[in-house]
Amino acid sequence: MSTPSLTAPGTGRTRVAAGGGYRVTYPRVLRAEWSKLWSLRSTWYSLAAVAVLAAGIGLAIGASYTDGGGDGPQDPVEVSLLGLNFGLLILAVLGILTTAGEWSTGMVRATMSAVPRRLPVLWAKAVVFGTVSFVLTLATALVTFPLAQAFLAGTPIAAGLGDPGVGRALVTTAAGAALIAVLGVAVGALLRGVPASIGAFVAVLMVVPSVAPLLPYDWVEDAVAYTPLAAMEPLMAARPAPDLPSIGAALVTMAVWAAAGLAGAALRLRRHDV
Repeated sequence: MSTPSLTAPGTGRTRVAAGGGYRVTYPRVLRAEWSKLWSLRSTWYSLAAVAVLAAGIGLAIGASYTDGGGDGPQDPVEVSLLGLNFGLLILAVLGILTTAGEWSTGMVRATMSAVPRRLPVLWAKAVVFGTVSFVLTLATALVTFPLAQAFLAGTPIAAGLGDPGVGRALVTTAAGAALIAVLGVAVGALLRGVPASIGAFVAVLMVVPSVAPLLPYDWVEDAVAYTPLAAMEPLMAARPAPDLPSIGAALVTMAVWAAAGLAGAALRLRRHDV
């Protein structure tokens, strides 16, 4: 029986036992993380919930919409995909579970024994779950938008997939959702506890941005616009309001948050035992 080869920590060299020929490569790490993700029933339930919530709420809003103005969203894409706001939280929590869940169960020891360099595991988890989140969100948006718009024909927010800004909004919505999912992966890997990770994510990224504008400082409100969930607003709109960050600034904001989270998780992974 051959012995798997292992990559020595801190080096790029692969150790192969005398009778072995198995090498730890990044594509194999990706495949392993892909298999682990889909082997959990929570993955199927959570991703199905994202699609069902987005489609169900989109159809309900479309069917009940009345041309009365009001304070709610008035952008055709934002109204049609309003249910994805709940889906974003589900994706973030599932991202946390993909990493913090391994530390909670102790499975991470087996994972790191198979991949001693450690960091490829973190990158693979982020790539796999980010890609799955992007594809799911984009597919859900492409189905939900026209279904919701079937009820909105003749209203001020009626629009088609070919209208200006619509296609871009659907793609940037999926990109933003993928980055929030990656941020969830990073938070889970950084804090390594499911309750602590979910609590920190909700408090820092949802509660604080909602409460901070109550402070009597103009800069606070400007800063809140560059928090992840606030940055989703222009990404989910075909015609973003002029007081919102630009599409490019919103995407950069989301990418910086995800990159910072992964950098923190990578630093802890390199410096602390599993």
